[in-house]
Parts: sequence; structure tokens; C-alpha cells
Amino acid sequence: MSVCVIGAGLSGLAAAHALGTRGIDFVCLEKAPDVGGIWRQPDAGERGPGYRTLHLNTAKSLTGYADFPMPDAYPLYPRHSQVAAYLRDFAGWAGLRERIEFGTEVVSVRPRDGGGWRVVSRGAGGHSRERTFSHVIVASGHNTDPALPDPLPPGASSFAGTILHSVDYQDGRDFAGRRVVVVGLGASAVDIAADLSRHAERTVLSVRRGLHIVPKQLFGISVDLIAEAPWFTAMPFEEARRFVENALLVARGKLSDYGLPEPDHPIFSSAVTVSDEILSRIRHGGVVPKPAVEAFDGERVVFADGTAERADAVVYCTGFRMSFPYLPQGCPVSASGAVELYRRVVAPGPPGLHFVGLVRPQGAITRLVEAQARWVAGIVAGDVALPPEDVMRKEIDTYLAAIADRYGNTEGSSIQVDFGPYLAELTALRPQ
Repeated sequence: MSVCVIGAGLSGLAAAHALGTRGIDFVCLEKAPDVGGIWRQPDAGERGPGYRTLHLNTAKSLTGYADFPMPDAYPLYPRHSQVAAYLRDFAGWAGLRERIEFGTEVVSVRPRDGGGWRVVSRGAGGHSRERTFSHVIVASGHNTDPALPDPLPPGASSFAGTILHSVDYQDGRDFAGRRVVVVGLGASAVDIAADLSRHAERTVLSVRRGLHIVPKQLFGISVDLIAEAPWFTAMPFEEARRFVENALLVARGKLSDYGLPEPDHPIFSSAVTVSDEILSRIRHGGVVPKPAVEAFDGERVVFADGTAERADAVVYCTGFRMSFPYLPQGCPVSASGAVELYRRVVAPGPPGLHFVGLVRPQGAITRLVEAQARWVAGIVAGDVALPPEDVMRKEIDTYLAAIADRYGNTEGSSIQVDFGPYLAELTALRPQ
């Protein structure tokens, strides 16, 4: 029995550690020259979603692995270089490095007629290698295929400035003295806008739809620690929603007071944006809110309210498509755009294909990733029996129907999970 783990970021290392702890033979394939995923990219200078000001939005006590806490000397929210160093230390402590093939890109993963999975990889020298594994664990993340509006607003092709995606943004100092429009209101958008506001001549934040902006701390407590606290998880859903909405009203007031659109949905009906900086930067005049981009006109960006700004660059922080080009078409992302995985982990169909880390909780992801990894290790070891495919697909359909009812059919909503209930679900699935 052998297992292929794809990716050596936070999720891949968790999966490798769970397998190693069980004495299961595995190899981890990582296309980068070191572990760490997005956390090492700002220092490596590689294209990716990491940028120079990247910090954790979740507390170090919950983001570090349970068996290997982050150093006491780290701040509550470490910067990217500290997280990258921590992940390197974890890989050494857990004895994982000798099981990782660096500089190895996965080209194809396909089921074999006789069982198992055929994995084709390409090394740094361009040489291909084909191997067969009984199980494949995909832990390569989903922030690799940048999504831009298609089509871009009218006039984009003749815009005098530069249009780029956040995947190509590295450092606000690169835009010193320039006028920049940032499009979006997610985590990357608010981080990049705040960073630019300290270097650019003018920073405009273009927002199409309101999102709930949550500070990193409420009542002096990191919000992800609140999300996992027994007193909070014990609350009925609607009571928890009211509690957070009232706390936000006290902490920051109405978003419309900052010139931002109010969300058209209650909290926990969409992803939230965690930021301590963006509202302060708006109040200090460093960031100027504007509505959606309507068109480009020479060197100007025209907004939906009819106003316009001269701009040297526009940074689209419009997220990523979930893309797994080495997997069979439709796996795990269906034609409808939904991720179809049993318990958010197991691909129904030919046995042996699993995903770790393909979830989006309101809070830290690490405990969920570790629980997923332990469950998969149990499946590989034969301690856990999966139900028939039709039962798995019924569970998937039920889950996605509930997701659509709560979040709508927006792209990416299918990977939303509630931390407490999902962790309890994974814990119950493991053999006692």
C-alpha cells in the first residue's frame, strides 16, 4: 500500500504527518523547492497569492499544528516569513523532508482499471515519471488560477495604465507615487489597499457588493478563538448570528458610515472579511471607497456612480477559480461549479482519491485539516469503511442543497463549513 500526497503546504504537511504517524508508506510531491506553500512565496519571489505584507488572520495557537505549537516568541498574528519558517521546522520535526520530492510537478492523476491511481509527474529536469498508488491525497490548495471579470469592463483594452490580478501583486513600494484602484472587498483586497495606501499617491477601493468586515479581535479576544469557544459553539445558530452582529455594530458601527455598501445578507451567509486596518485607513483618508468599475476611458477609471479617477494601475482582487488540471474533468468541481466531495474530503467514484484542506471555515483551518488528515489515514489503513457511492452522492446532494439555501449558488460557496459542527462531524467519523 502506498499513498501520494500532492502539495507540501500546511494541508499537505498535515496529511503527511498523519500518514507517517500511522506507519503508512507515502511520498509527497511538491513543485516548489521547499515546503510552505503561499507562506514562502513572498520571500521566494514566485508568482502566487502571497504578498509582502501577508500575515495570519487567525491566532497562532489555532493555526499551528496541535502536536507542534508555534513559538512563544511569535506574535499573535505572525507574518508570512515566520509562518514559512514554522512550517519548515515542522517538516523537520516530523521527519517529513526525506519523503518529499521537491521540484516535482504533478501532470496527471487517473484511475487504473485494476484499481489504484496512475500518477504522472515531471521533475525539475523535465523528465516524466509514472507511478501507481493505492491512494492519492490532493492538498495543493485552490489559489492558483486567478479569476478576472470576463469580459473586463468596456475600454479595458485601451486603458493607458496597467491591469493586473492580485496574484501578481508583491509590494506596495512598487507603486510608490502612483494612483491605484483596487477592486474587491475580500481579504486580499483590503490587505493590498491598506498596503498601497502607505506608498501610492492615491488608493481607491472599488466595491461592487458589501461584505461583513470583522476585526481580528472582539472584546480583546481573537475572533477565531471566539468561534471555537464552547460557550459560542453551544449557541443556536440564530442567537450566535445576533450576538456577532451586535458586537460588530458596537466595534465598528455601520459600514455605510465609511462609504462602503452595507451587506445585502446577514452574517454567516457569505464569507466575511477579517481586517483591523481597512476601516482605519478609510477614516484616515488613505483609502477612498468607490462603487463598481463601470468602464475604462483612456487613463481614467469610470465608476457606477458616474465619477471617475485617473489611475496608473488597477489591481483586481477577484479571487481564484478552483482548478485541478491534473485530475479528470469534473473532479472535484462539477459543471455547476460546486465541489462534490463526501464529507468535504472523499471523491465519489473510483476509490482512493481524497482532498485535504479544500474547505473554507469562519476561523482557523488547521484543526479541520488535521481532523481530515487523520480520517483519511484511517481510511487508508482500513480502519474506516466508506459507504457505497450512491450513499456518498446523496450526502453530497443534501449538503450542497443546504449550502445553496444559506449562501446561494455563488462560486466557492460549496466549500464553506461551520467550524464547530464540521469538526464534530469529522471526529465522530473516526474509529474510537
